[in-house]
Amino acid sequence: MNYRTIINKGTSLLRKNFISQAVLDAELLLSISLNKTREEILLNLERQISQEEVKKYINLIKRRNKCEPVSQISGKKFFWKHEFKVNKNVLTPRYETELLVEEILEIFKYKNCINLLDIGIGSGCIIISLLKEKSKWKGTGIDISNLAIKMAKTNAKIQHIENRIKFINSDIDNIYNNKYDLIVSNPPYIDKIGYNNLDLSVKGYEPSEALFGGNNGTIIIEKVIKQSKFILKNNGLLAMEIGQGQYFKVSEILKKNYFRISKVIKDYQKIKRCIIARKVNR
Repeated sequence: MNYRTIINKGTSLLRKNFISQAVLDAELLLSISLNKTREEILLNLERQISQEEVKKYINLIKRRNKCEPVSQISGKKFFWKHEFKVNKNVLTPRYETELLVEEILEIFKYKNCINLLDIGIGSGCIIISLLKEKSKWKGTGIDISNLAIKMAKTNAKIQHIENRIKFINSDIDNIYNNKYDLIVSNPPYIDKIGYNNLDLSVKGYEPSEALFGGNNGTIIIEKVIKQSKFILKNNGLLAMEIGQGQYFKVSEILKKNYFRISKVIKDYQKIKRCIIARKVNR
């Protein structure tokens, strides 16, 4: 059996279970099982595959048919310019969050040294991506999950910037001493209805505490904003990702806590996805 035949078989099995992007997933899972790049496989479709390799591949197809994401099966996800390790203990990085990284780098493109805080560090994809672009920046990443902190430390070490990040296993309420130039956060913002309707590939394989933002979806967002006003420097920036339909509610919370919105970023579906707000003097 060659690569072409086994990919077709994998695609057929995935389609029977209504897995979207069945062809792409079949190709990616073969690359994972053989430890080869997808490009290498597609350039060698007539190459033969052993029975042992077929068995390993079909096991991965079975996992995908249970809605386990390809990123969880592979244990990695590409974000911004780097590959990050992921598992069930952290939110899988999304392309939309790259918009937040891009905007922050544009705003601070002439700022060589800043102190930043990442609230809910998860895999570390946001703060690590920023520090890789800015060699003199330093930061702190906090998360209520010790397992998430462990994953972020692993990714920071892989990217050789572990000495520029301080990791704290804590709730945001316990961070009050330092003053930051920038606070960035991708907080849980999915409301109760949205969470109940989440696809199994998300709800079944990613931590609920990184997804569920309370009944209205803004409980953690409000908590982040209220604490940020105390630990941001005057004129410091708060950069957050928010959920669909939350802009007006979040803008009210920001205004009440002495923030002025300086930029709103829409995602690829034209949804207001990120807010950049500046702390103003009272």
